[in-house]
Amino acid sequence: MSPGAASAPRPHLTAGRLLDRMRDTLLLAQVAGTGPLDRAITSPNISSPGLVLAGYTERFPGHRIQVFGETEVTYLNTRPPAERARVLEVFFSHAIPCVFVTKGLEPPAGMVEAAGAAGVPVFTSTLKTNEFYTRIKPWLEDEFAPTTTIHASLADVFGVGLLFIGRSGIGKSECVLDLVERGHRLVADDLVFVKRRGTDVLIGRGHEAQRHCMEIRGVGLVDVPAIFGVRAVRQQKRIEVVVQLVEWHEDMHVDRTGLDGETTTVLDIQLPRISVPLNPGKNITVVAEVIAMNHLLKYSGFDPAERFNERLIGRMRAAADVKRYLEQDDE
Repeated sequence: MSPGAASAPRPHLTAGRLLDRMRDTLLLAQVAGTGPLDRAITSPNISSPGLVLAGYTERFPGHRIQVFGETEVTYLNTRPPAERARVLEVFFSHAIPCVFVTKGLEPPAGMVEAAGAAGVPVFTSTLKTNEFYTRIKPWLEDEFAPTTTIHASLADVFGVGLLFIGRSGIGKSECVLDLVERGHRLVADDLVFVKRRGTDVLIGRGHEAQRHCMEIRGVGLVDVPAIFGVRAVRQQKRIEVVVQLVEWHEDMHVDRTGLDGETTTVLDIQLPRISVPLNPGKNITVVAEVIAMNHLLKYSGFDPAERFNERLIGRMRAAADVKRYLEQDDE
């Protein structure tokens, strides 16, 4: 994890919060007489009951949200009442967070009573089962995605997300403010909330209460969209390069070619890190723009440092071949 990063606690997701957030998207309604809404949801995965309805419970993921589609409802309704009651009792004996019945179907006979006795809430949705899965899965993955907070500033420069880190007062906010003045976009200042999506994407955003305000020492709070317009800000951005601002001193080691690339890790994802020494007169804003453009070149398959190195090695080999030829020429 990069310097200044701190792990954020995972949000506590309950059936009630899911209902509040996804009621309209999933077209949900709670079935009266079922369990309370404070039931905790601990997994982003969602399943159908499957073979547990036939009595096989060995590999049943009972801690997941369960979805009853037309197949499951029809199957249970064809079972004799005694067998159906026994199956539902076994089903609700697991620590199921909540149950959804799709396609606007009525819950199978006996489900409401069994769910109420087990304290499991049951919801109905008018969506088709496949559409229900399509809508709820990305939301659950986002809810359970790993998150962290970083003391930094984040800007969109030529479409590249640059995360500026460094000690307090070194000039991160001033650099981003200058970038905004040059037509680039502010994402977050001082505190960046980072969320991992998938296996290799980090999304950064600012605090909702901050509303794209920046603290500039000696000036105070600056409302960026009020001064520069709404086009000067964006709500979130993928983080692609970490720019570390450091104080320059004569003994520090500086990468002069770009061949020895540094990396840093945030939420188990490696990002390129570029350390920029600050000394009087350096135009850090232009340097930041060049970092973004250089990243775009590398992304398109053109690495200037590698090309220069290959060209230099080619020249050295050619010179060595000429020297070898002259040494072997006896005429």
